[in-house]
Amino acid sequence: MAGHDAGSQHQFTGFAKHFNSVTLVGRRNCVLATYASIAALVLFFKLKPKKQAAVTEK
Repeated sequence: MAGHDAGSQHQFTGFAKHFNSVTLVGRRNCVLATYASIAALVLFFKLKPKKQAAVTEK
C-alpha cells in the first residue's frame, strides 16, 4: 500500500528526536519553531527603540 510505512520504527536521538520530517510530532515542532521565530523577529523590530534625530541648538 502507498503511504506511511507504519512497520518501521525510527530511532532518533538529540536534535533529530524533536525536529524531524518523518513523524507528525517532529513536523509540528518544526512548524511551531518557525512561527515562534517569525513572531520573535516581528516583536523585536516592533519594540526596538526608534532612532531620535540629533537636537541642535541655534
